[in-house]
Amino acid sequence: MSKILARPPMNSQLHPISGRSGLPLVGHALAYIRDPLALMQENWDRYGEVSWFSMVGRQWIAVLGPDACQEVLQNKDRAFVNSDGWSVLIGPFFHGGLMLLDSEEHLRHRRIMQQAFTRTRIEKSVDVLNPAIDSALDTWTPTDGFRAYTALKTLTLDLATDIFMGGAEGSTESEISSVKKAFVDCVQAATSLVRYRVPGTRWKRGLDGRRVLEDFFRRYLPARRARATDDLFSVLCHIESEAGQRFSDDEVIDHMIFLLMAAHDTSTITLSTMMQYLGQHPKWQDRCRAESLALGTSTPSYADLDGLSSLDLVMKECLRLVSPVPVMARRAVRDTQVRGHFVPAGTYVSVAPHFTHHMAQYWPDPERFDPERFAENRREDKVHRYAWEPFGGGVHKCLGMHFAGAEIKAIMHHLLMRFDWNVDADYVAPLDFTSLPFPSDGQPVDLRRRHSSVR
Repeated sequence: MSKILARPPMNSQLHPISGRSGLPLVGHALAYIRDPLALMQENWDRYGEVSWFSMVGRQWIAVLGPDACQEVLQNKDRAFVNSDGWSVLIGPFFHGGLMLLDSEEHLRHRRIMQQAFTRTRIEKSVDVLNPAIDSALDTWTPTDGFRAYTALKTLTLDLATDIFMGGAEGSTESEISSVKKAFVDCVQAATSLVRYRVPGTRWKRGLDGRRVLEDFFRRYLPARRARATDDLFSVLCHIESEAGQRFSDDEVIDHMIFLLMAAHDTSTITLSTMMQYLGQHPKWQDRCRAESLALGTSTPSYADLDGLSSLDLVMKECLRLVSPVPVMARRAVRDTQVRGHFVPAGTYVSVAPHFTHHMAQYWPDPERFDPERFAENRREDKVHRYAWEPFGGGVHKCLGMHFAGAEIKAIMHHLLMRFDWNVDADYVAPLDFTSLPFPSDGQPVDLRRRHSSVR
């Protein structure tokens, strides 16, 4: 039965927000994990752009469609904050990350952080990525049913360690394994139903994981402070804003934990999605491979990667089909409105780009893989400023989006040069939305080594 979230003030022209509470205690959590698009579509069909739902004891409003998403993400009246929104989900595990900061604190951190993602630094990162990717792919054993997502997750986390840490000198294999497990535990803890330090729960594992990560980075921090190198850990220790502001030790650790999570988890699902669709659409795989072969090198520069136009189209389409971050969390710090609906102070807000990316109003035949949507003669992503928003919008738009694109295209270039692969045309990835989306079957592909490649 539909209910009203809160009545607008007397004499207000604003509309109340309607919605449903869902199941006792868990609300709509299980429905979201099972199929978030179906849940969002049901809310859209019943209530339109703005509605409310219950999720694990809290009431959230669902902001659906590009107009409503734009209002919240642009946040012109500064009524919405990131910190309180994300903190209820991932705060205990990723506090201090740029995505969880607001106002002047966010601006200070962003001004410093942007010095770590200049074009020059990304170019240097690509130079380091190439041999690391090459070495990692030497360990892949082509076979039918190769679990691509599982292998890619290991690859991207290893790359994050190399690029961001400059390697972890002195660390044992067991310690590195515990760090990887800690990252997974922190991410998965975000949607815990039990949110207390109870042994055996995701929440407890996430809290323990955060402590493991803090101890790990704190041990390496003095050496990075002492000597400037090109790895991100060292860069964060030495960069400063134009005003001369620098990060404290605790801030460096907070940012490293958040960035390592962001750098490998979101890239992994995008790479996995790309392997799926290229395996199901061999003409596109051949087209992308032809462009990679035309480069004549297995060590492409950042400029070379910019020239892989077909791969860029595929990447954008896969970011549309499976948004690495399906929803973005905010909280209203004072009474405000969204699309003419009254939003009371304290309300949690779920901005859903994943739903926008599947709206037939903006994307004809939205479930069809069609990278040409992004070609210059079509540019369906330009029909609305917020039709395509995998990296968010407003002042919190992802600062690492260009690095992420370079990493993804570099890895795909190496994969195309080394391997052919096939995925059954009828395969549908069983996506698990317990935290960030991932294929619960490990993303099987039939992988074959190519007989000739540029090495």
